[in-house]
Amino acid sequence: MLGNKLMYIIMIKNKISLLLTITLIAFHLISNAQKSEMVPNYGFGFGFSVTQIQKDFGLGLNIISPYFANHKIALRIKGNMMFNENIQESSTTWTPYSNVSLGIIGVGGMVGGNVRLYGEGGMIGLFPSKEFSDKEFVMGGYGQLGFEFFLSNGCNYFIEIGGVGTGANAEKIENKPFYSNGLLVGAGFRMFMK
Repeated sequence: MLGNKLMYIIMIKNKISLLLTITLIAFHLISNAQKSEMVPNYGFGFGFSVTQIQKDFGLGLNIISPYFANHKIALRIKGNMMFNENIQESSTTWTPYSNVSLGIIGVGGMVGGNVRLYGEGGMIGLFPSKEFSDKEFVMGGYGQLGFEFFLSNGCNYFIEIGGVGTGANAEKIENKPFYSNGLLVGAGFRMFMK
């Protein structure tokens, strides 16, 4: 049991280190890029992402409202197909479930003309699998910081890191482990319309 916790802590530390390394490399590449000012589009947007919440891996889509309040605020709705890693009948399996979230984005500013910094917070709803939970819906909250690396005025790659709190546990699995709680890491691609 202690060995599993230690391995989990090491795994999270490695993920955070990798994310910070990627971010620093991206900042270095952007700072050495051409210094022309890029004005990103602030219209309707959509994107694709890969996400990790605690031990659960996910793939998702997101839709962003046009920015308002002097291009500082927007709303985002996200949906993810998540895969919960768990042990059933002495073997490890990935059990699919889904989540949906609604959040408010607050833009912190631009760095070097090509990187937009933002924070986001909101509500998240889980639709657990009947294989690990009897609950039909679990509600919680999330918050994250993000970096958007613009390739052009209308498209970017992004990296996000934050946390999720739902209190969800898989009561049908031995020891009733928590899922979709804790560290949230995501990355993906977005496009914006004018």
